[in-house]
Amino acid sequence: MSRRVVRQSKFRHVFGQPVKADQMYEDIRVSKVTWDSSFCAVNPKFVAIIVESGGGGAFMVLPLAKTGRVDKNHPLVTGHTAPVLDIDWCPHNDNVIASASEDTTVMVWQIPDYVPTRNITEPIVTLEGHSKRVGIITWHPTARNVLLSAGGDNLLILWNVGTGEMLLTLDDMHSDLIYNVCWNRTGSLLVTTCKDKHVRVIDPRKQQVVAENFEEPIALQEMDTSNGVLLPFYDPDSSIVYLCGKGDSSIRYFEITAEAPYVHYLSTYSSKEPQRGMGFMPKRGLDVSKCEIARFFKLHERKCEPIVMTVPRKSDLFQDDLYPDTPGPEPALEAAEWLAGQDAEPVLVSLRDGYVPVKNRELKVTRKNILDNKPPVGPRRSHSTCDANFSRPSLEDLLEEIRSLRQTVQAQEKRISDLENKLCKFTNGTA
Repeated sequence: MSRRVVRQSKFRHVFGQPVKADQMYEDIRVSKVTWDSSFCAVNPKFVAIIVESGGGGAFMVLPLAKTGRVDKNHPLVTGHTAPVLDIDWCPHNDNVIASASEDTTVMVWQIPDYVPTRNITEPIVTLEGHSKRVGIITWHPTARNVLLSAGGDNLLILWNVGTGEMLLTLDDMHSDLIYNVCWNRTGSLLVTTCKDKHVRVIDPRKQQVVAENFEEPIALQEMDTSNGVLLPFYDPDSSIVYLCGKGDSSIRYFEITAEAPYVHYLSTYSSKEPQRGMGFMPKRGLDVSKCEIARFFKLHERKCEPIVMTVPRKSDLFQDDLYPDTPGPEPALEAAEWLAGQDAEPVLVSLRDGYVPVKNRELKVTRKNILDNKPPVGPRRSHSTCDANFSRPSLEDLLEEIRSLRQTVQAQEKRISDLENKLCKFTNGTA
């Protein structure tokens, strides 16, 4: 008689559990816009949720500890003129978040540690370059201030948020709408899925597709008959991928291994109500004292419900095998270094004593002075052009115009002085 061999894994018993009612976020008007992003972004300080808003687009930011019923007058982050479609926290600054909108812009915001008394309406920087709605944004995992956006114009644009300028524009790579974009661990490559049913691995600095339309999948997993969009969340520390279906009421999770059959089903967390969106906490925001290996923030129609995933252990000691060193908030590279061709592994931190979020760090945008560059010789251009480099003839014309204005001002000053003298004589004479 043959015996079935049970595969050894420390994650065979991962249990999901919702928090108590008073630990949820209640009375939130979650956005009803028809878009396939997660609508929620979380970090060790805040939970951000895209909400319904009249006359434009908005999202709400709540401190993690501010649970319970949310005041109907709680300030929002507003500034977009059309619905917000995606939000993403900066991995290197817990007070900075980016938002993408149907109004074709990307905005980057500084969120204070205290709860503001009125709406936040002024972004640190507005990034304009797409001609259609922007539905996807994602920060570079290791380089400071590098942000990627993807729009309905089938463009990928990489930005240096610290200077507010485009680094790279990747066009002619996608023939249809881009569904999703993800970086690899070091940020040297990115992968995209597209409506044309192609998966592409792209080297953004070489601006070329290095792999496309793979022949056969190494593993194929049948899910169910639901037609809802799957939101995948991958934890590289535990090699677990979580699949959350929009409109579904369950979270399925699988362990990924290097040997066949590669994908191993672990379990399913099920609840009664379907999810409108889902946030996924970075590893440094988890409670290691409770053997928490993942935390989701499930969006309902009017609330946000945290769901805690744990691996039960009898010991109260720190579990080294569950918590290898994980990416921390310090970037490994500057934007210019990455653009020049450097790659680096994330700067790791230990979770042995838990992670304490750092205090508010301000993001400053330093725009380059266009006058620092000597203007090139060339044909005259219209002053309405988007190019910041003036040609020499147009600069000379401006100087001539300034001289002419100065002469006009001097002539008017003399005329005013003469009139004042005449008025003075007139008033003295009548006196």
